[in-house]
Amino acid sequence: MRILIINPNTTASMTAKAAAAARTVANPATEILARTSRSGPASIEGHYDGAVALPGLLAEIRDGEAAGADAAIIACFDDTGLEAARALARIPVVGLCESAVATAAMLAQRFTVVTTLERSRVLIENLVRHYGMGDRARVRAANIPVLELEDKASDALAKLRREIELALNQDGAEAIVLGCAGMADLARALQADYDVPVIDGVSAAVKQAEALVSQGLMTSKRGAYASPLSKPYSGFMSALAPTPA
Repeated sequence: MRILIINPNTTASMTAKAAAAARTVANPATEILARTSRSGPASIEGHYDGAVALPGLLAEIRDGEAAGADAAIIACFDDTGLEAARALARIPVVGLCESAVATAAMLAQRFTVVTTLERSRVLIENLVRHYGMGDRARVRAANIPVLELEDKASDALAKLRREIELALNQDGAEAIVLGCAGMADLARALQADYDVPVIDGVSAAVKQAEALVSQGLMTSKRGAYASPLSKPYSGFMSALAPTPA
């Protein structure tokens, strides 16, 4: 099978990191196709960045499905554009947050998501509640700008470790979810250090996508994820105008 991983920001090194994490856990027969959005912000930190990232993300979803991808993963823990992407595509589209918290719930009764900035904490907290995990999960922000995760000279890892230790000691967390795709390369080492499950959203999403494709499942086109109605779109959005089914 072919799984498309789309980084909805424009930082190629983050795409490469997510692709490496995906290939580590993917089945040998699974081909990982990694794409970086061609338009949008360098990182996604909050609602505004997420909204600006949508046109580039949706273009990659459309093009990837047309090229034969069997499933798509949106490689941002904010699950940026997930609902819109599911309406656009027939192939399964999965998000990091939804996949990660579902995985954590199978491994621990209580868990903490550790993300980057406070503005992202609030957004992810809302997502966790939306996914039905509000009474089992806490969300913490480690005060790390996303692009600092790409800088080996920064103190991002120390900040992340400090927040994990607070989650274990103060939240009663039994597992940790890393709340940013830019943390994908850290999960195995942190799990070994803290001796609790540490879930990376990229890896969780890959296994979820493989499971859906293996079962021959597609996105429902009835109700909420019905294909967009054909109509004119204006300005630079005209390139994303729905076409007749």
